[in-house]
Amino acid sequence: MLRAMYKVQKNHGSAGVDHMPVTKLSELMSIDKEKLTAEVRSGKYLPQPILGVEIPKGNKGGTRLLGIPVVTDRMLQQAVLQVMMARFEFEFSESSFGFRPNKSLHQAVLKAQGYINEEYQYIVDIDLKTFFDEVDHCYLLQLLYRKIKCPETLRLIRKWLRSPISIKGKLVKRRKGVAQGSPLSPLLSNIMLHELDRELERQGLRFVRYADDFSIYTKTKSDARKIGNTIFKFLKEKLKLSINREKSGIRRPVNFTILGFGFVPTYVKGERGKYQLVVSDKSWKKLKQKLKIITKKTTPMSFD
Repeated sequence: MLRAMYKVQKNHGSAGVDHMPVTKLSELMSIDKEKLTAEVRSGKYLPQPILGVEIPKGNKGGTRLLGIPVVTDRMLQQAVLQVMMARFEFEFSESSFGFRPNKSLHQAVLKAQGYINEEYQYIVDIDLKTFFDEVDHCYLLQLLYRKIKCPETLRLIRKWLRSPISIKGKLVKRRKGVAQGSPLSPLLSNIMLHELDRELERQGLRFVRYADDFSIYTKTKSDARKIGNTIFKFLKEKLKLSINREKSGIRRPVNFTILGFGFVPTYVKGERGKYQLVVSDKSWKKLKQKLKIITKKTTPMSFD
């Protein structure tokens, strides 16, 4: 529990619905640690509602709903995460790169480049529709029941999943989805999408997944089309997830981007058909916008 407390304090973060800052966590634990532990063990502990905060989606337009648990719930989730991570991590796919120790976004991009340069150049690019908001609680809990045998832990996770979210002062019930912003959400999302990884591996496919961003690499357009239809059906029927049809499709390297990077042909002699990494146009625009803001802040005032 102490390790979890230090982790939450180190991450800082905003206060939840109770307005208690992270700086008060040590004081709370020195007074209420035994009471809190007893409530968790007896099943009497009740998580507080999640604070819903809308944040902009960057260049995409619109907003994304971020869920901020109170500091106490964040600490308990962090404690559960530390135990659960050890149970699940060793089972995860080598092609899964998001929110995992010793895995990174850069590794995911290099893996994609490797497949493309091995001539797997018909890419099934799938965009999951509001994945974090659509996670099916019943199916996720079934996956957890297979591995977790501690009733207190399962009870806590069920309560966290079903905690209402406070949006502009109004409590909204949650029947599906995991809150983006809670310590457990990245692991829960990987547990859910590990079922997709298993299916892709069962079919012997080459793929890269970073959280809910994933792509499959094939050698022909007909293979890509067939695989795309199969995976669409699997996502819909097994995982109860929808894809964003407007943003999904079969890509070629020159019109494909992954995690902020694109691909252009290399013109080095003897490397025909190979592609090198470039920063995508979208990422360049973001960078330029940030530089404009920084430049405005640092440009000296004119006295003309």
